[in-house]
Amino acid sequence: MDTRSARPKGIALTDRQRIAWLRLIRSDNVGPATFRDLINHFGSAETALAALPELSARGGATRSIRIATETEAHRELEAAHRFGARFVGIGEPDYPQALKQIEGAPPLLAVKGNLSAATQPAAGVVGSRNASISGAKFAAMIAGECGRAGYAIVSGLARGIDTAAHRASLDTGTIAAMAGGLDQPYPPENAGLLNDIWNTNGLAVSEMPFGWEPRARDFPRRNRLIAGISLGVVVVEAATRSGSLITARLAGEFGRLVFAVPGSPLDPRCHGTNGLLKDGAMIVTSPGDVIDALAPLSQLDLFAVPVAEEPEHGGGFSLLPPDDTDRARITDALGPAPVEIDDIIRHTGLTASAVYLVLLELDLAGRLHRHPGGLVSLAMDG
Repeated sequence: MDTRSARPKGIALTDRQRIAWLRLIRSDNVGPATFRDLINHFGSAETALAALPELSARGGATRSIRIATETEAHRELEAAHRFGARFVGIGEPDYPQALKQIEGAPPLLAVKGNLSAATQPAAGVVGSRNASISGAKFAAMIAGECGRAGYAIVSGLARGIDTAAHRASLDTGTIAAMAGGLDQPYPPENAGLLNDIWNTNGLAVSEMPFGWEPRARDFPRRNRLIAGISLGVVVVEAATRSGSLITARLAGEFGRLVFAVPGSPLDPRCHGTNGLLKDGAMIVTSPGDVIDALAPLSQLDLFAVPVAEEPEHGGGFSLLPPDDTDRARITDALGPAPVEIDDIIRHTGLTASAVYLVLLELDLAGRLHRHPGGLVSLAMDG
């Protein structure tokens, strides 16, 4: 397999655009999906930033929205520079090619290490923190062989299986997806491993600000990075209630392959992986099982569609906001149950641009919930 074929294409952000992107994603109520919709509506982050106060007010916000300042963005960029890191935008060549295709892909990633790892096809290897000796050995075998076959190995820097997978692929290329900022490794005992990763052929990635200490709710976000960067995810030893199963579920939702290593029914660490096999995951008894299954998917041009890119010279366009009657029709069509945006458009008879704009207003006012699959609902207190 030719893993280094053509360098992925993309549009490099200007310094001014990078500052605007960082300000926008760090502002209140702006997540990855909202960021994408704002860019699509307004053409540039700068134009979107200027529109945030009015949008949130029209959405019914009870207080002024906090917008990240230029000073704050410059400070974060300077912190990254001092740390030896940088920010890569979703439309740039060094952004992981498969990740840009998922719903809610981070607009900006903080990265440190060998950026060539981001342009390789990748395989995720995850599993139990309390791994058995045989489980860790097998994870290392999979990671090592897949690495030598040209795949970057993606994992979450956790104890056990993650650690074994990263260490086995240091020379061939490994990617550590982090739940906190790049300067906040978790667990702390893996700080040395993280240093080895970005000082060899590996890369660390995070969507969180520098200084951000990971919390429980940040780990599913980290798992989404693992699943999104990978063409397939291998689960080695996972209990019934395991974060690795979240990664596997997300991988399936993203259209990635899901692999599981069978284990003893008497070992609680294998209940989750055996359950994945019952649900249709691909069985893995040797690294070749993974390599053979991934081979047809390993061409990077499968993931060459640009997403959420700005024109090199921003500008955007102006949209006349819907009137109060149309806004009420859209809000009344929403409720606590998730619905598809296309259904809102059909139900109200309004244009797609009007519906999307009102949803943005509600989102920025904190009155909209976004759900997997592009579904939305009205916040219960909205």
